[in-house]
Amino acid sequence: MSIGTGIFLFVVGAILAFAVNVDVAWVDLDLIGYLLMGAGVLVFILGIVLTLRKRQSSTTVRSGVDANGAAVTERNTSTTPDNTI
Repeated sequence: MSIGTGIFLFVVGAILAFAVNVDVAWVDLDLIGYLLMGAGVLVFILGIVLTLRKRQSSTTVRSGVDANGAAVTERNTSTTPDNTI
């Protein structure tokens, strides 16, 4: 979702910066367009970085019967640790 948001912000910013020729006294549309384009690039790069992070989890389920004859289910979930220092 963040990759699409980054592209959307960049496109809206480019439209405001380059295609809209409206003079508004209290706001500079070119500056807002450039700011949106910069924010779009940052959000896009952040989305790519978060997508490429490796995160893996595995779940083990064991089912059995205890000494009283009742059904027992045990679930263990483990994730791979990050290699950060």
